[in-house]
Amino acid sequence: MSNPTVTVRIREALQYAQGRAARLERTQQLEIGADLFIRIAPGGRRFLLFSLEGEPERSAAVAIAAALGLKNPQYGWHQGETLRSLTVIEEGAEVPVPERRAEAGDDESADSARVER
Repeated sequence: MSNPTVTVRIREALQYAQGRAARLERTQQLEIGADLFIRIAPGGRRFLLFSLEGEPERSAAVAIAAALGLKNPQYGWHQGETLRSLTVIEEGAEVPVPERRAEAGDDESADSARVER
């Protein structure tokens, strides 16, 4: 026997997932259409929108950003191995890229450690 189906408004589902992403600091994924998925990043201020067939519409990303209350969102694209995702990041919510740690035998780190006189 399967669990009963519950219908919720998409805005409520998105806001719930956003709250969970912020509270748990874990990515939350929802299927929000027949072939439309969202991954809300930890913190709840960034998300990826993707389809398994084709590409998501920018208008859907704009509507979702508004539903999530993102202020001045920036839109872009991310090309993965198999999918092209629409990225949405609230201004100021960018994640800094950690500096690459030098490893022993790494030519690049050896070059940066040399001082020429």
